[in-house]
Amino acid sequence: MSSEPLYSEFKPLLAQSVGYGVVIGVGFFFAAIMLILTTLQLKFFKFSPASSEEFTSASRSVKPGLVCCGIVSAWTWSATLLQSSTVAYTFGVSGPWWYGVGGTIQVAMFGMVASKVKQNANGAHTFLEIVKTRFGTSAHVLFTFYGFLCILLVCGSLLLGGSATVNALTGMNIVAACFLLPIGIAVYVIFGGLRATFICDWSHTIILFIIIYIFIFQAYGTSPAIGSVSRLYDLLELASIDTPVAGNQGGSYLTMKSNQGLVFGVVTILSGFTGVFCDQGYWQRAIASHPESTTKAYMLGGISWFAVPWAFASCLGLSARALLTNASSPNFPTYPSPLSPSQTSAGLAAPAAAAVLMGKGGAITVLLVVFMAVTSATSAELIGVSSLFSYDIYRTYFRPNATGNEIVRVSHYFICFWAVWMGCWATILNAARVDLGWLYYVQGSILSPAVIPIGLTVSWSRLTKAGVFCGAIGGACLGMLAWMIGCWKIYGQINITNLALPYSALCSGLTGLLSSGILTVGVSLLNPADYDFSGTRAIATLEDTNRSNISGVDTPGRTSDTKSSNEKKGNSEKESSLKQPVPDIIEVSLEDDEQTRIRSLKMVFKKALIYSSILTLIVVILVPLPMFFSHYIFSKKFYTFWTACSIIWAFVSGSFCIVLPLWESRNEIGIILSSAYRSICKPRLL
Repeated sequence: MSSEPLYSEFKPLLAQSVGYGVVIGVGFFFAAIMLILTTLQLKFFKFSPASSEEFTSASRSVKPGLVCCGIVSAWTWSATLLQSSTVAYTFGVSGPWWYGVGGTIQVAMFGMVASKVKQNANGAHTFLEIVKTRFGTSAHVLFTFYGFLCILLVCGSLLLGGSATVNALTGMNIVAACFLLPIGIAVYVIFGGLRATFICDWSHTIILFIIIYIFIFQAYGTSPAIGSVSRLYDLLELASIDTPVAGNQGGSYLTMKSNQGLVFGVVTILSGFTGVFCDQGYWQRAIASHPESTTKAYMLGGISWFAVPWAFASCLGLSARALLTNASSPNFPTYPSPLSPSQTSAGLAAPAAAAVLMGKGGAITVLLVVFMAVTSATSAELIGVSSLFSYDIYRTYFRPNATGNEIVRVSHYFICFWAVWMGCWATILNAARVDLGWLYYVQGSILSPAVIPIGLTVSWSRLTKAGVFCGAIGGACLGMLAWMIGCWKIYGQINITNLALPYSALCSGLTGLLSSGILTVGVSLLNPADYDFSGTRAIATLEDTNRSNISGVDTPGRTSDTKSSNEKKGNSEKESSLKQPVPDIIEVSLEDDEQTRIRSLKMVFKKALIYSSILTLIVVILVPLPMFFSHYIFSKKFYTFWTACSIIWAFVSGSFCIVLPLWESRNEIGIILSSAYRSICKPRLL
């Protein structure tokens, strides 16, 4: 018997034309829908996407239900569906749980940061604006590097995962998929701005949960290949005998006592922190939300998102493993061989299971849901990266007096550029044989040193510039050193493959995060600052700045903009006459309102701290660790209960994400529809 297994090619179930049809046709279909919705908004609603504030921050008026839905959709990367299924296929039931934990607690904790953004920098457009206002140009340049690096890694993950799935299911050329996937997305983002991405996120979330429900019904109910939870349990027990998991109790796929699963969980938590705190897309949603509901939206978003990897991967990832032991599954795309390591790393466990459970219909369904995941997350990244460029590069260093129209125009240009560059970047990574799994593990290693300095910038008054630099740079150096030494000591040699293995990533990510935190806090406490956040609170929205320029009232933090504008206007007497003193009573009233708002947001922060702490305690410690240390292997009854919990969570989360945005926006929807109806019927009446 050969010690090296023979692997087969992943046989495409669909024609290439289907791949091109989904990538191009569905993409431009959504672009057309967004164009219609944007036209209705422009004509019948008070917010216009031609405004820079509306385009980049949705006028800071998005309600919690839609923000929650946007978080679920934007955080559902192709990796959420594919990588979570891969770890279920590889480690068993522990994989989907730890993947869900690795994204949920960060979103919940970011609710605290979001409340601080509203409290201390409500006028900011990007987190880099806050950094520059507080620490100056050098810190701004440092974190601009981290911000763009994060977006590069995220975009690479999105396109590599999406293109690998399209290629495996249809045979479509990977390079073509890498370039075509972002095009339709860029079109509707340009048309509608951030609000369009929220609306599109809602429609994508509906499709996402419907598809999850379809697979749940197929795997656990109607598919002849499995058909019940009991049958799936029996097949997984056979799989534990045929291909036991190293490091799992008894080699079983039905246990939380998984050494590799636990390591993956820690790496996922580290990667999740970098994916949330360093990504402008998440700050964008905090900025866009209504101040009083920001934290609520992130709380709800974290709970709702957890259902996606847990339910989806528990269904398809475990089904893929079970079907390999089922002699009646010749429809498995690599039959009679298991998935090869490269196919597994590319995230093909879920497509393989779907192909067996539903045939060509399953292949189309997975293709569609992965496409939805790529488009939702990519739209968030396009808005985020365009904001970084337009506000933190163009307006900061080239055109300090840029108007709102200029910002929107530059954002449009950069979205077009980045959509093309994304394709180039993914093609470069593919040519270097870098795949979804490699990027997923490496992300935490590279970005973890920036997490704590970024989070403390908006929340800790004693943080110093020296602490920020020591933490971000010193943590990066120590993390890289631990990465190389860990890889060398554990795996014997340093190469591209070994650097992305779990223990290498764990050494680097954990060292980078902890050393960064110790250095940031320690150096700051040596000579602590006493920052009152007055500078960051003075960051004005662009429309506010423009109005102050016209009226001649200087806006704190934008004095250079005001002076330049006044010089252009020649300091005319007419302008001077507009400078009317504000009555003291109005100033006192405004100060009282501001203090009331700050006190309210401080209470919100405390609630977010309590909520995120309780959630972390439950999902990280109380549920998984007792089962890990007791070496418990699931009985059939407990596995049925475990599966039922994932199904119920998915149905509750889906219903919540679909219904709440409609209910909260019922008045606005009614206004737009009634106005559109009157506009259509009016000519007939005349």
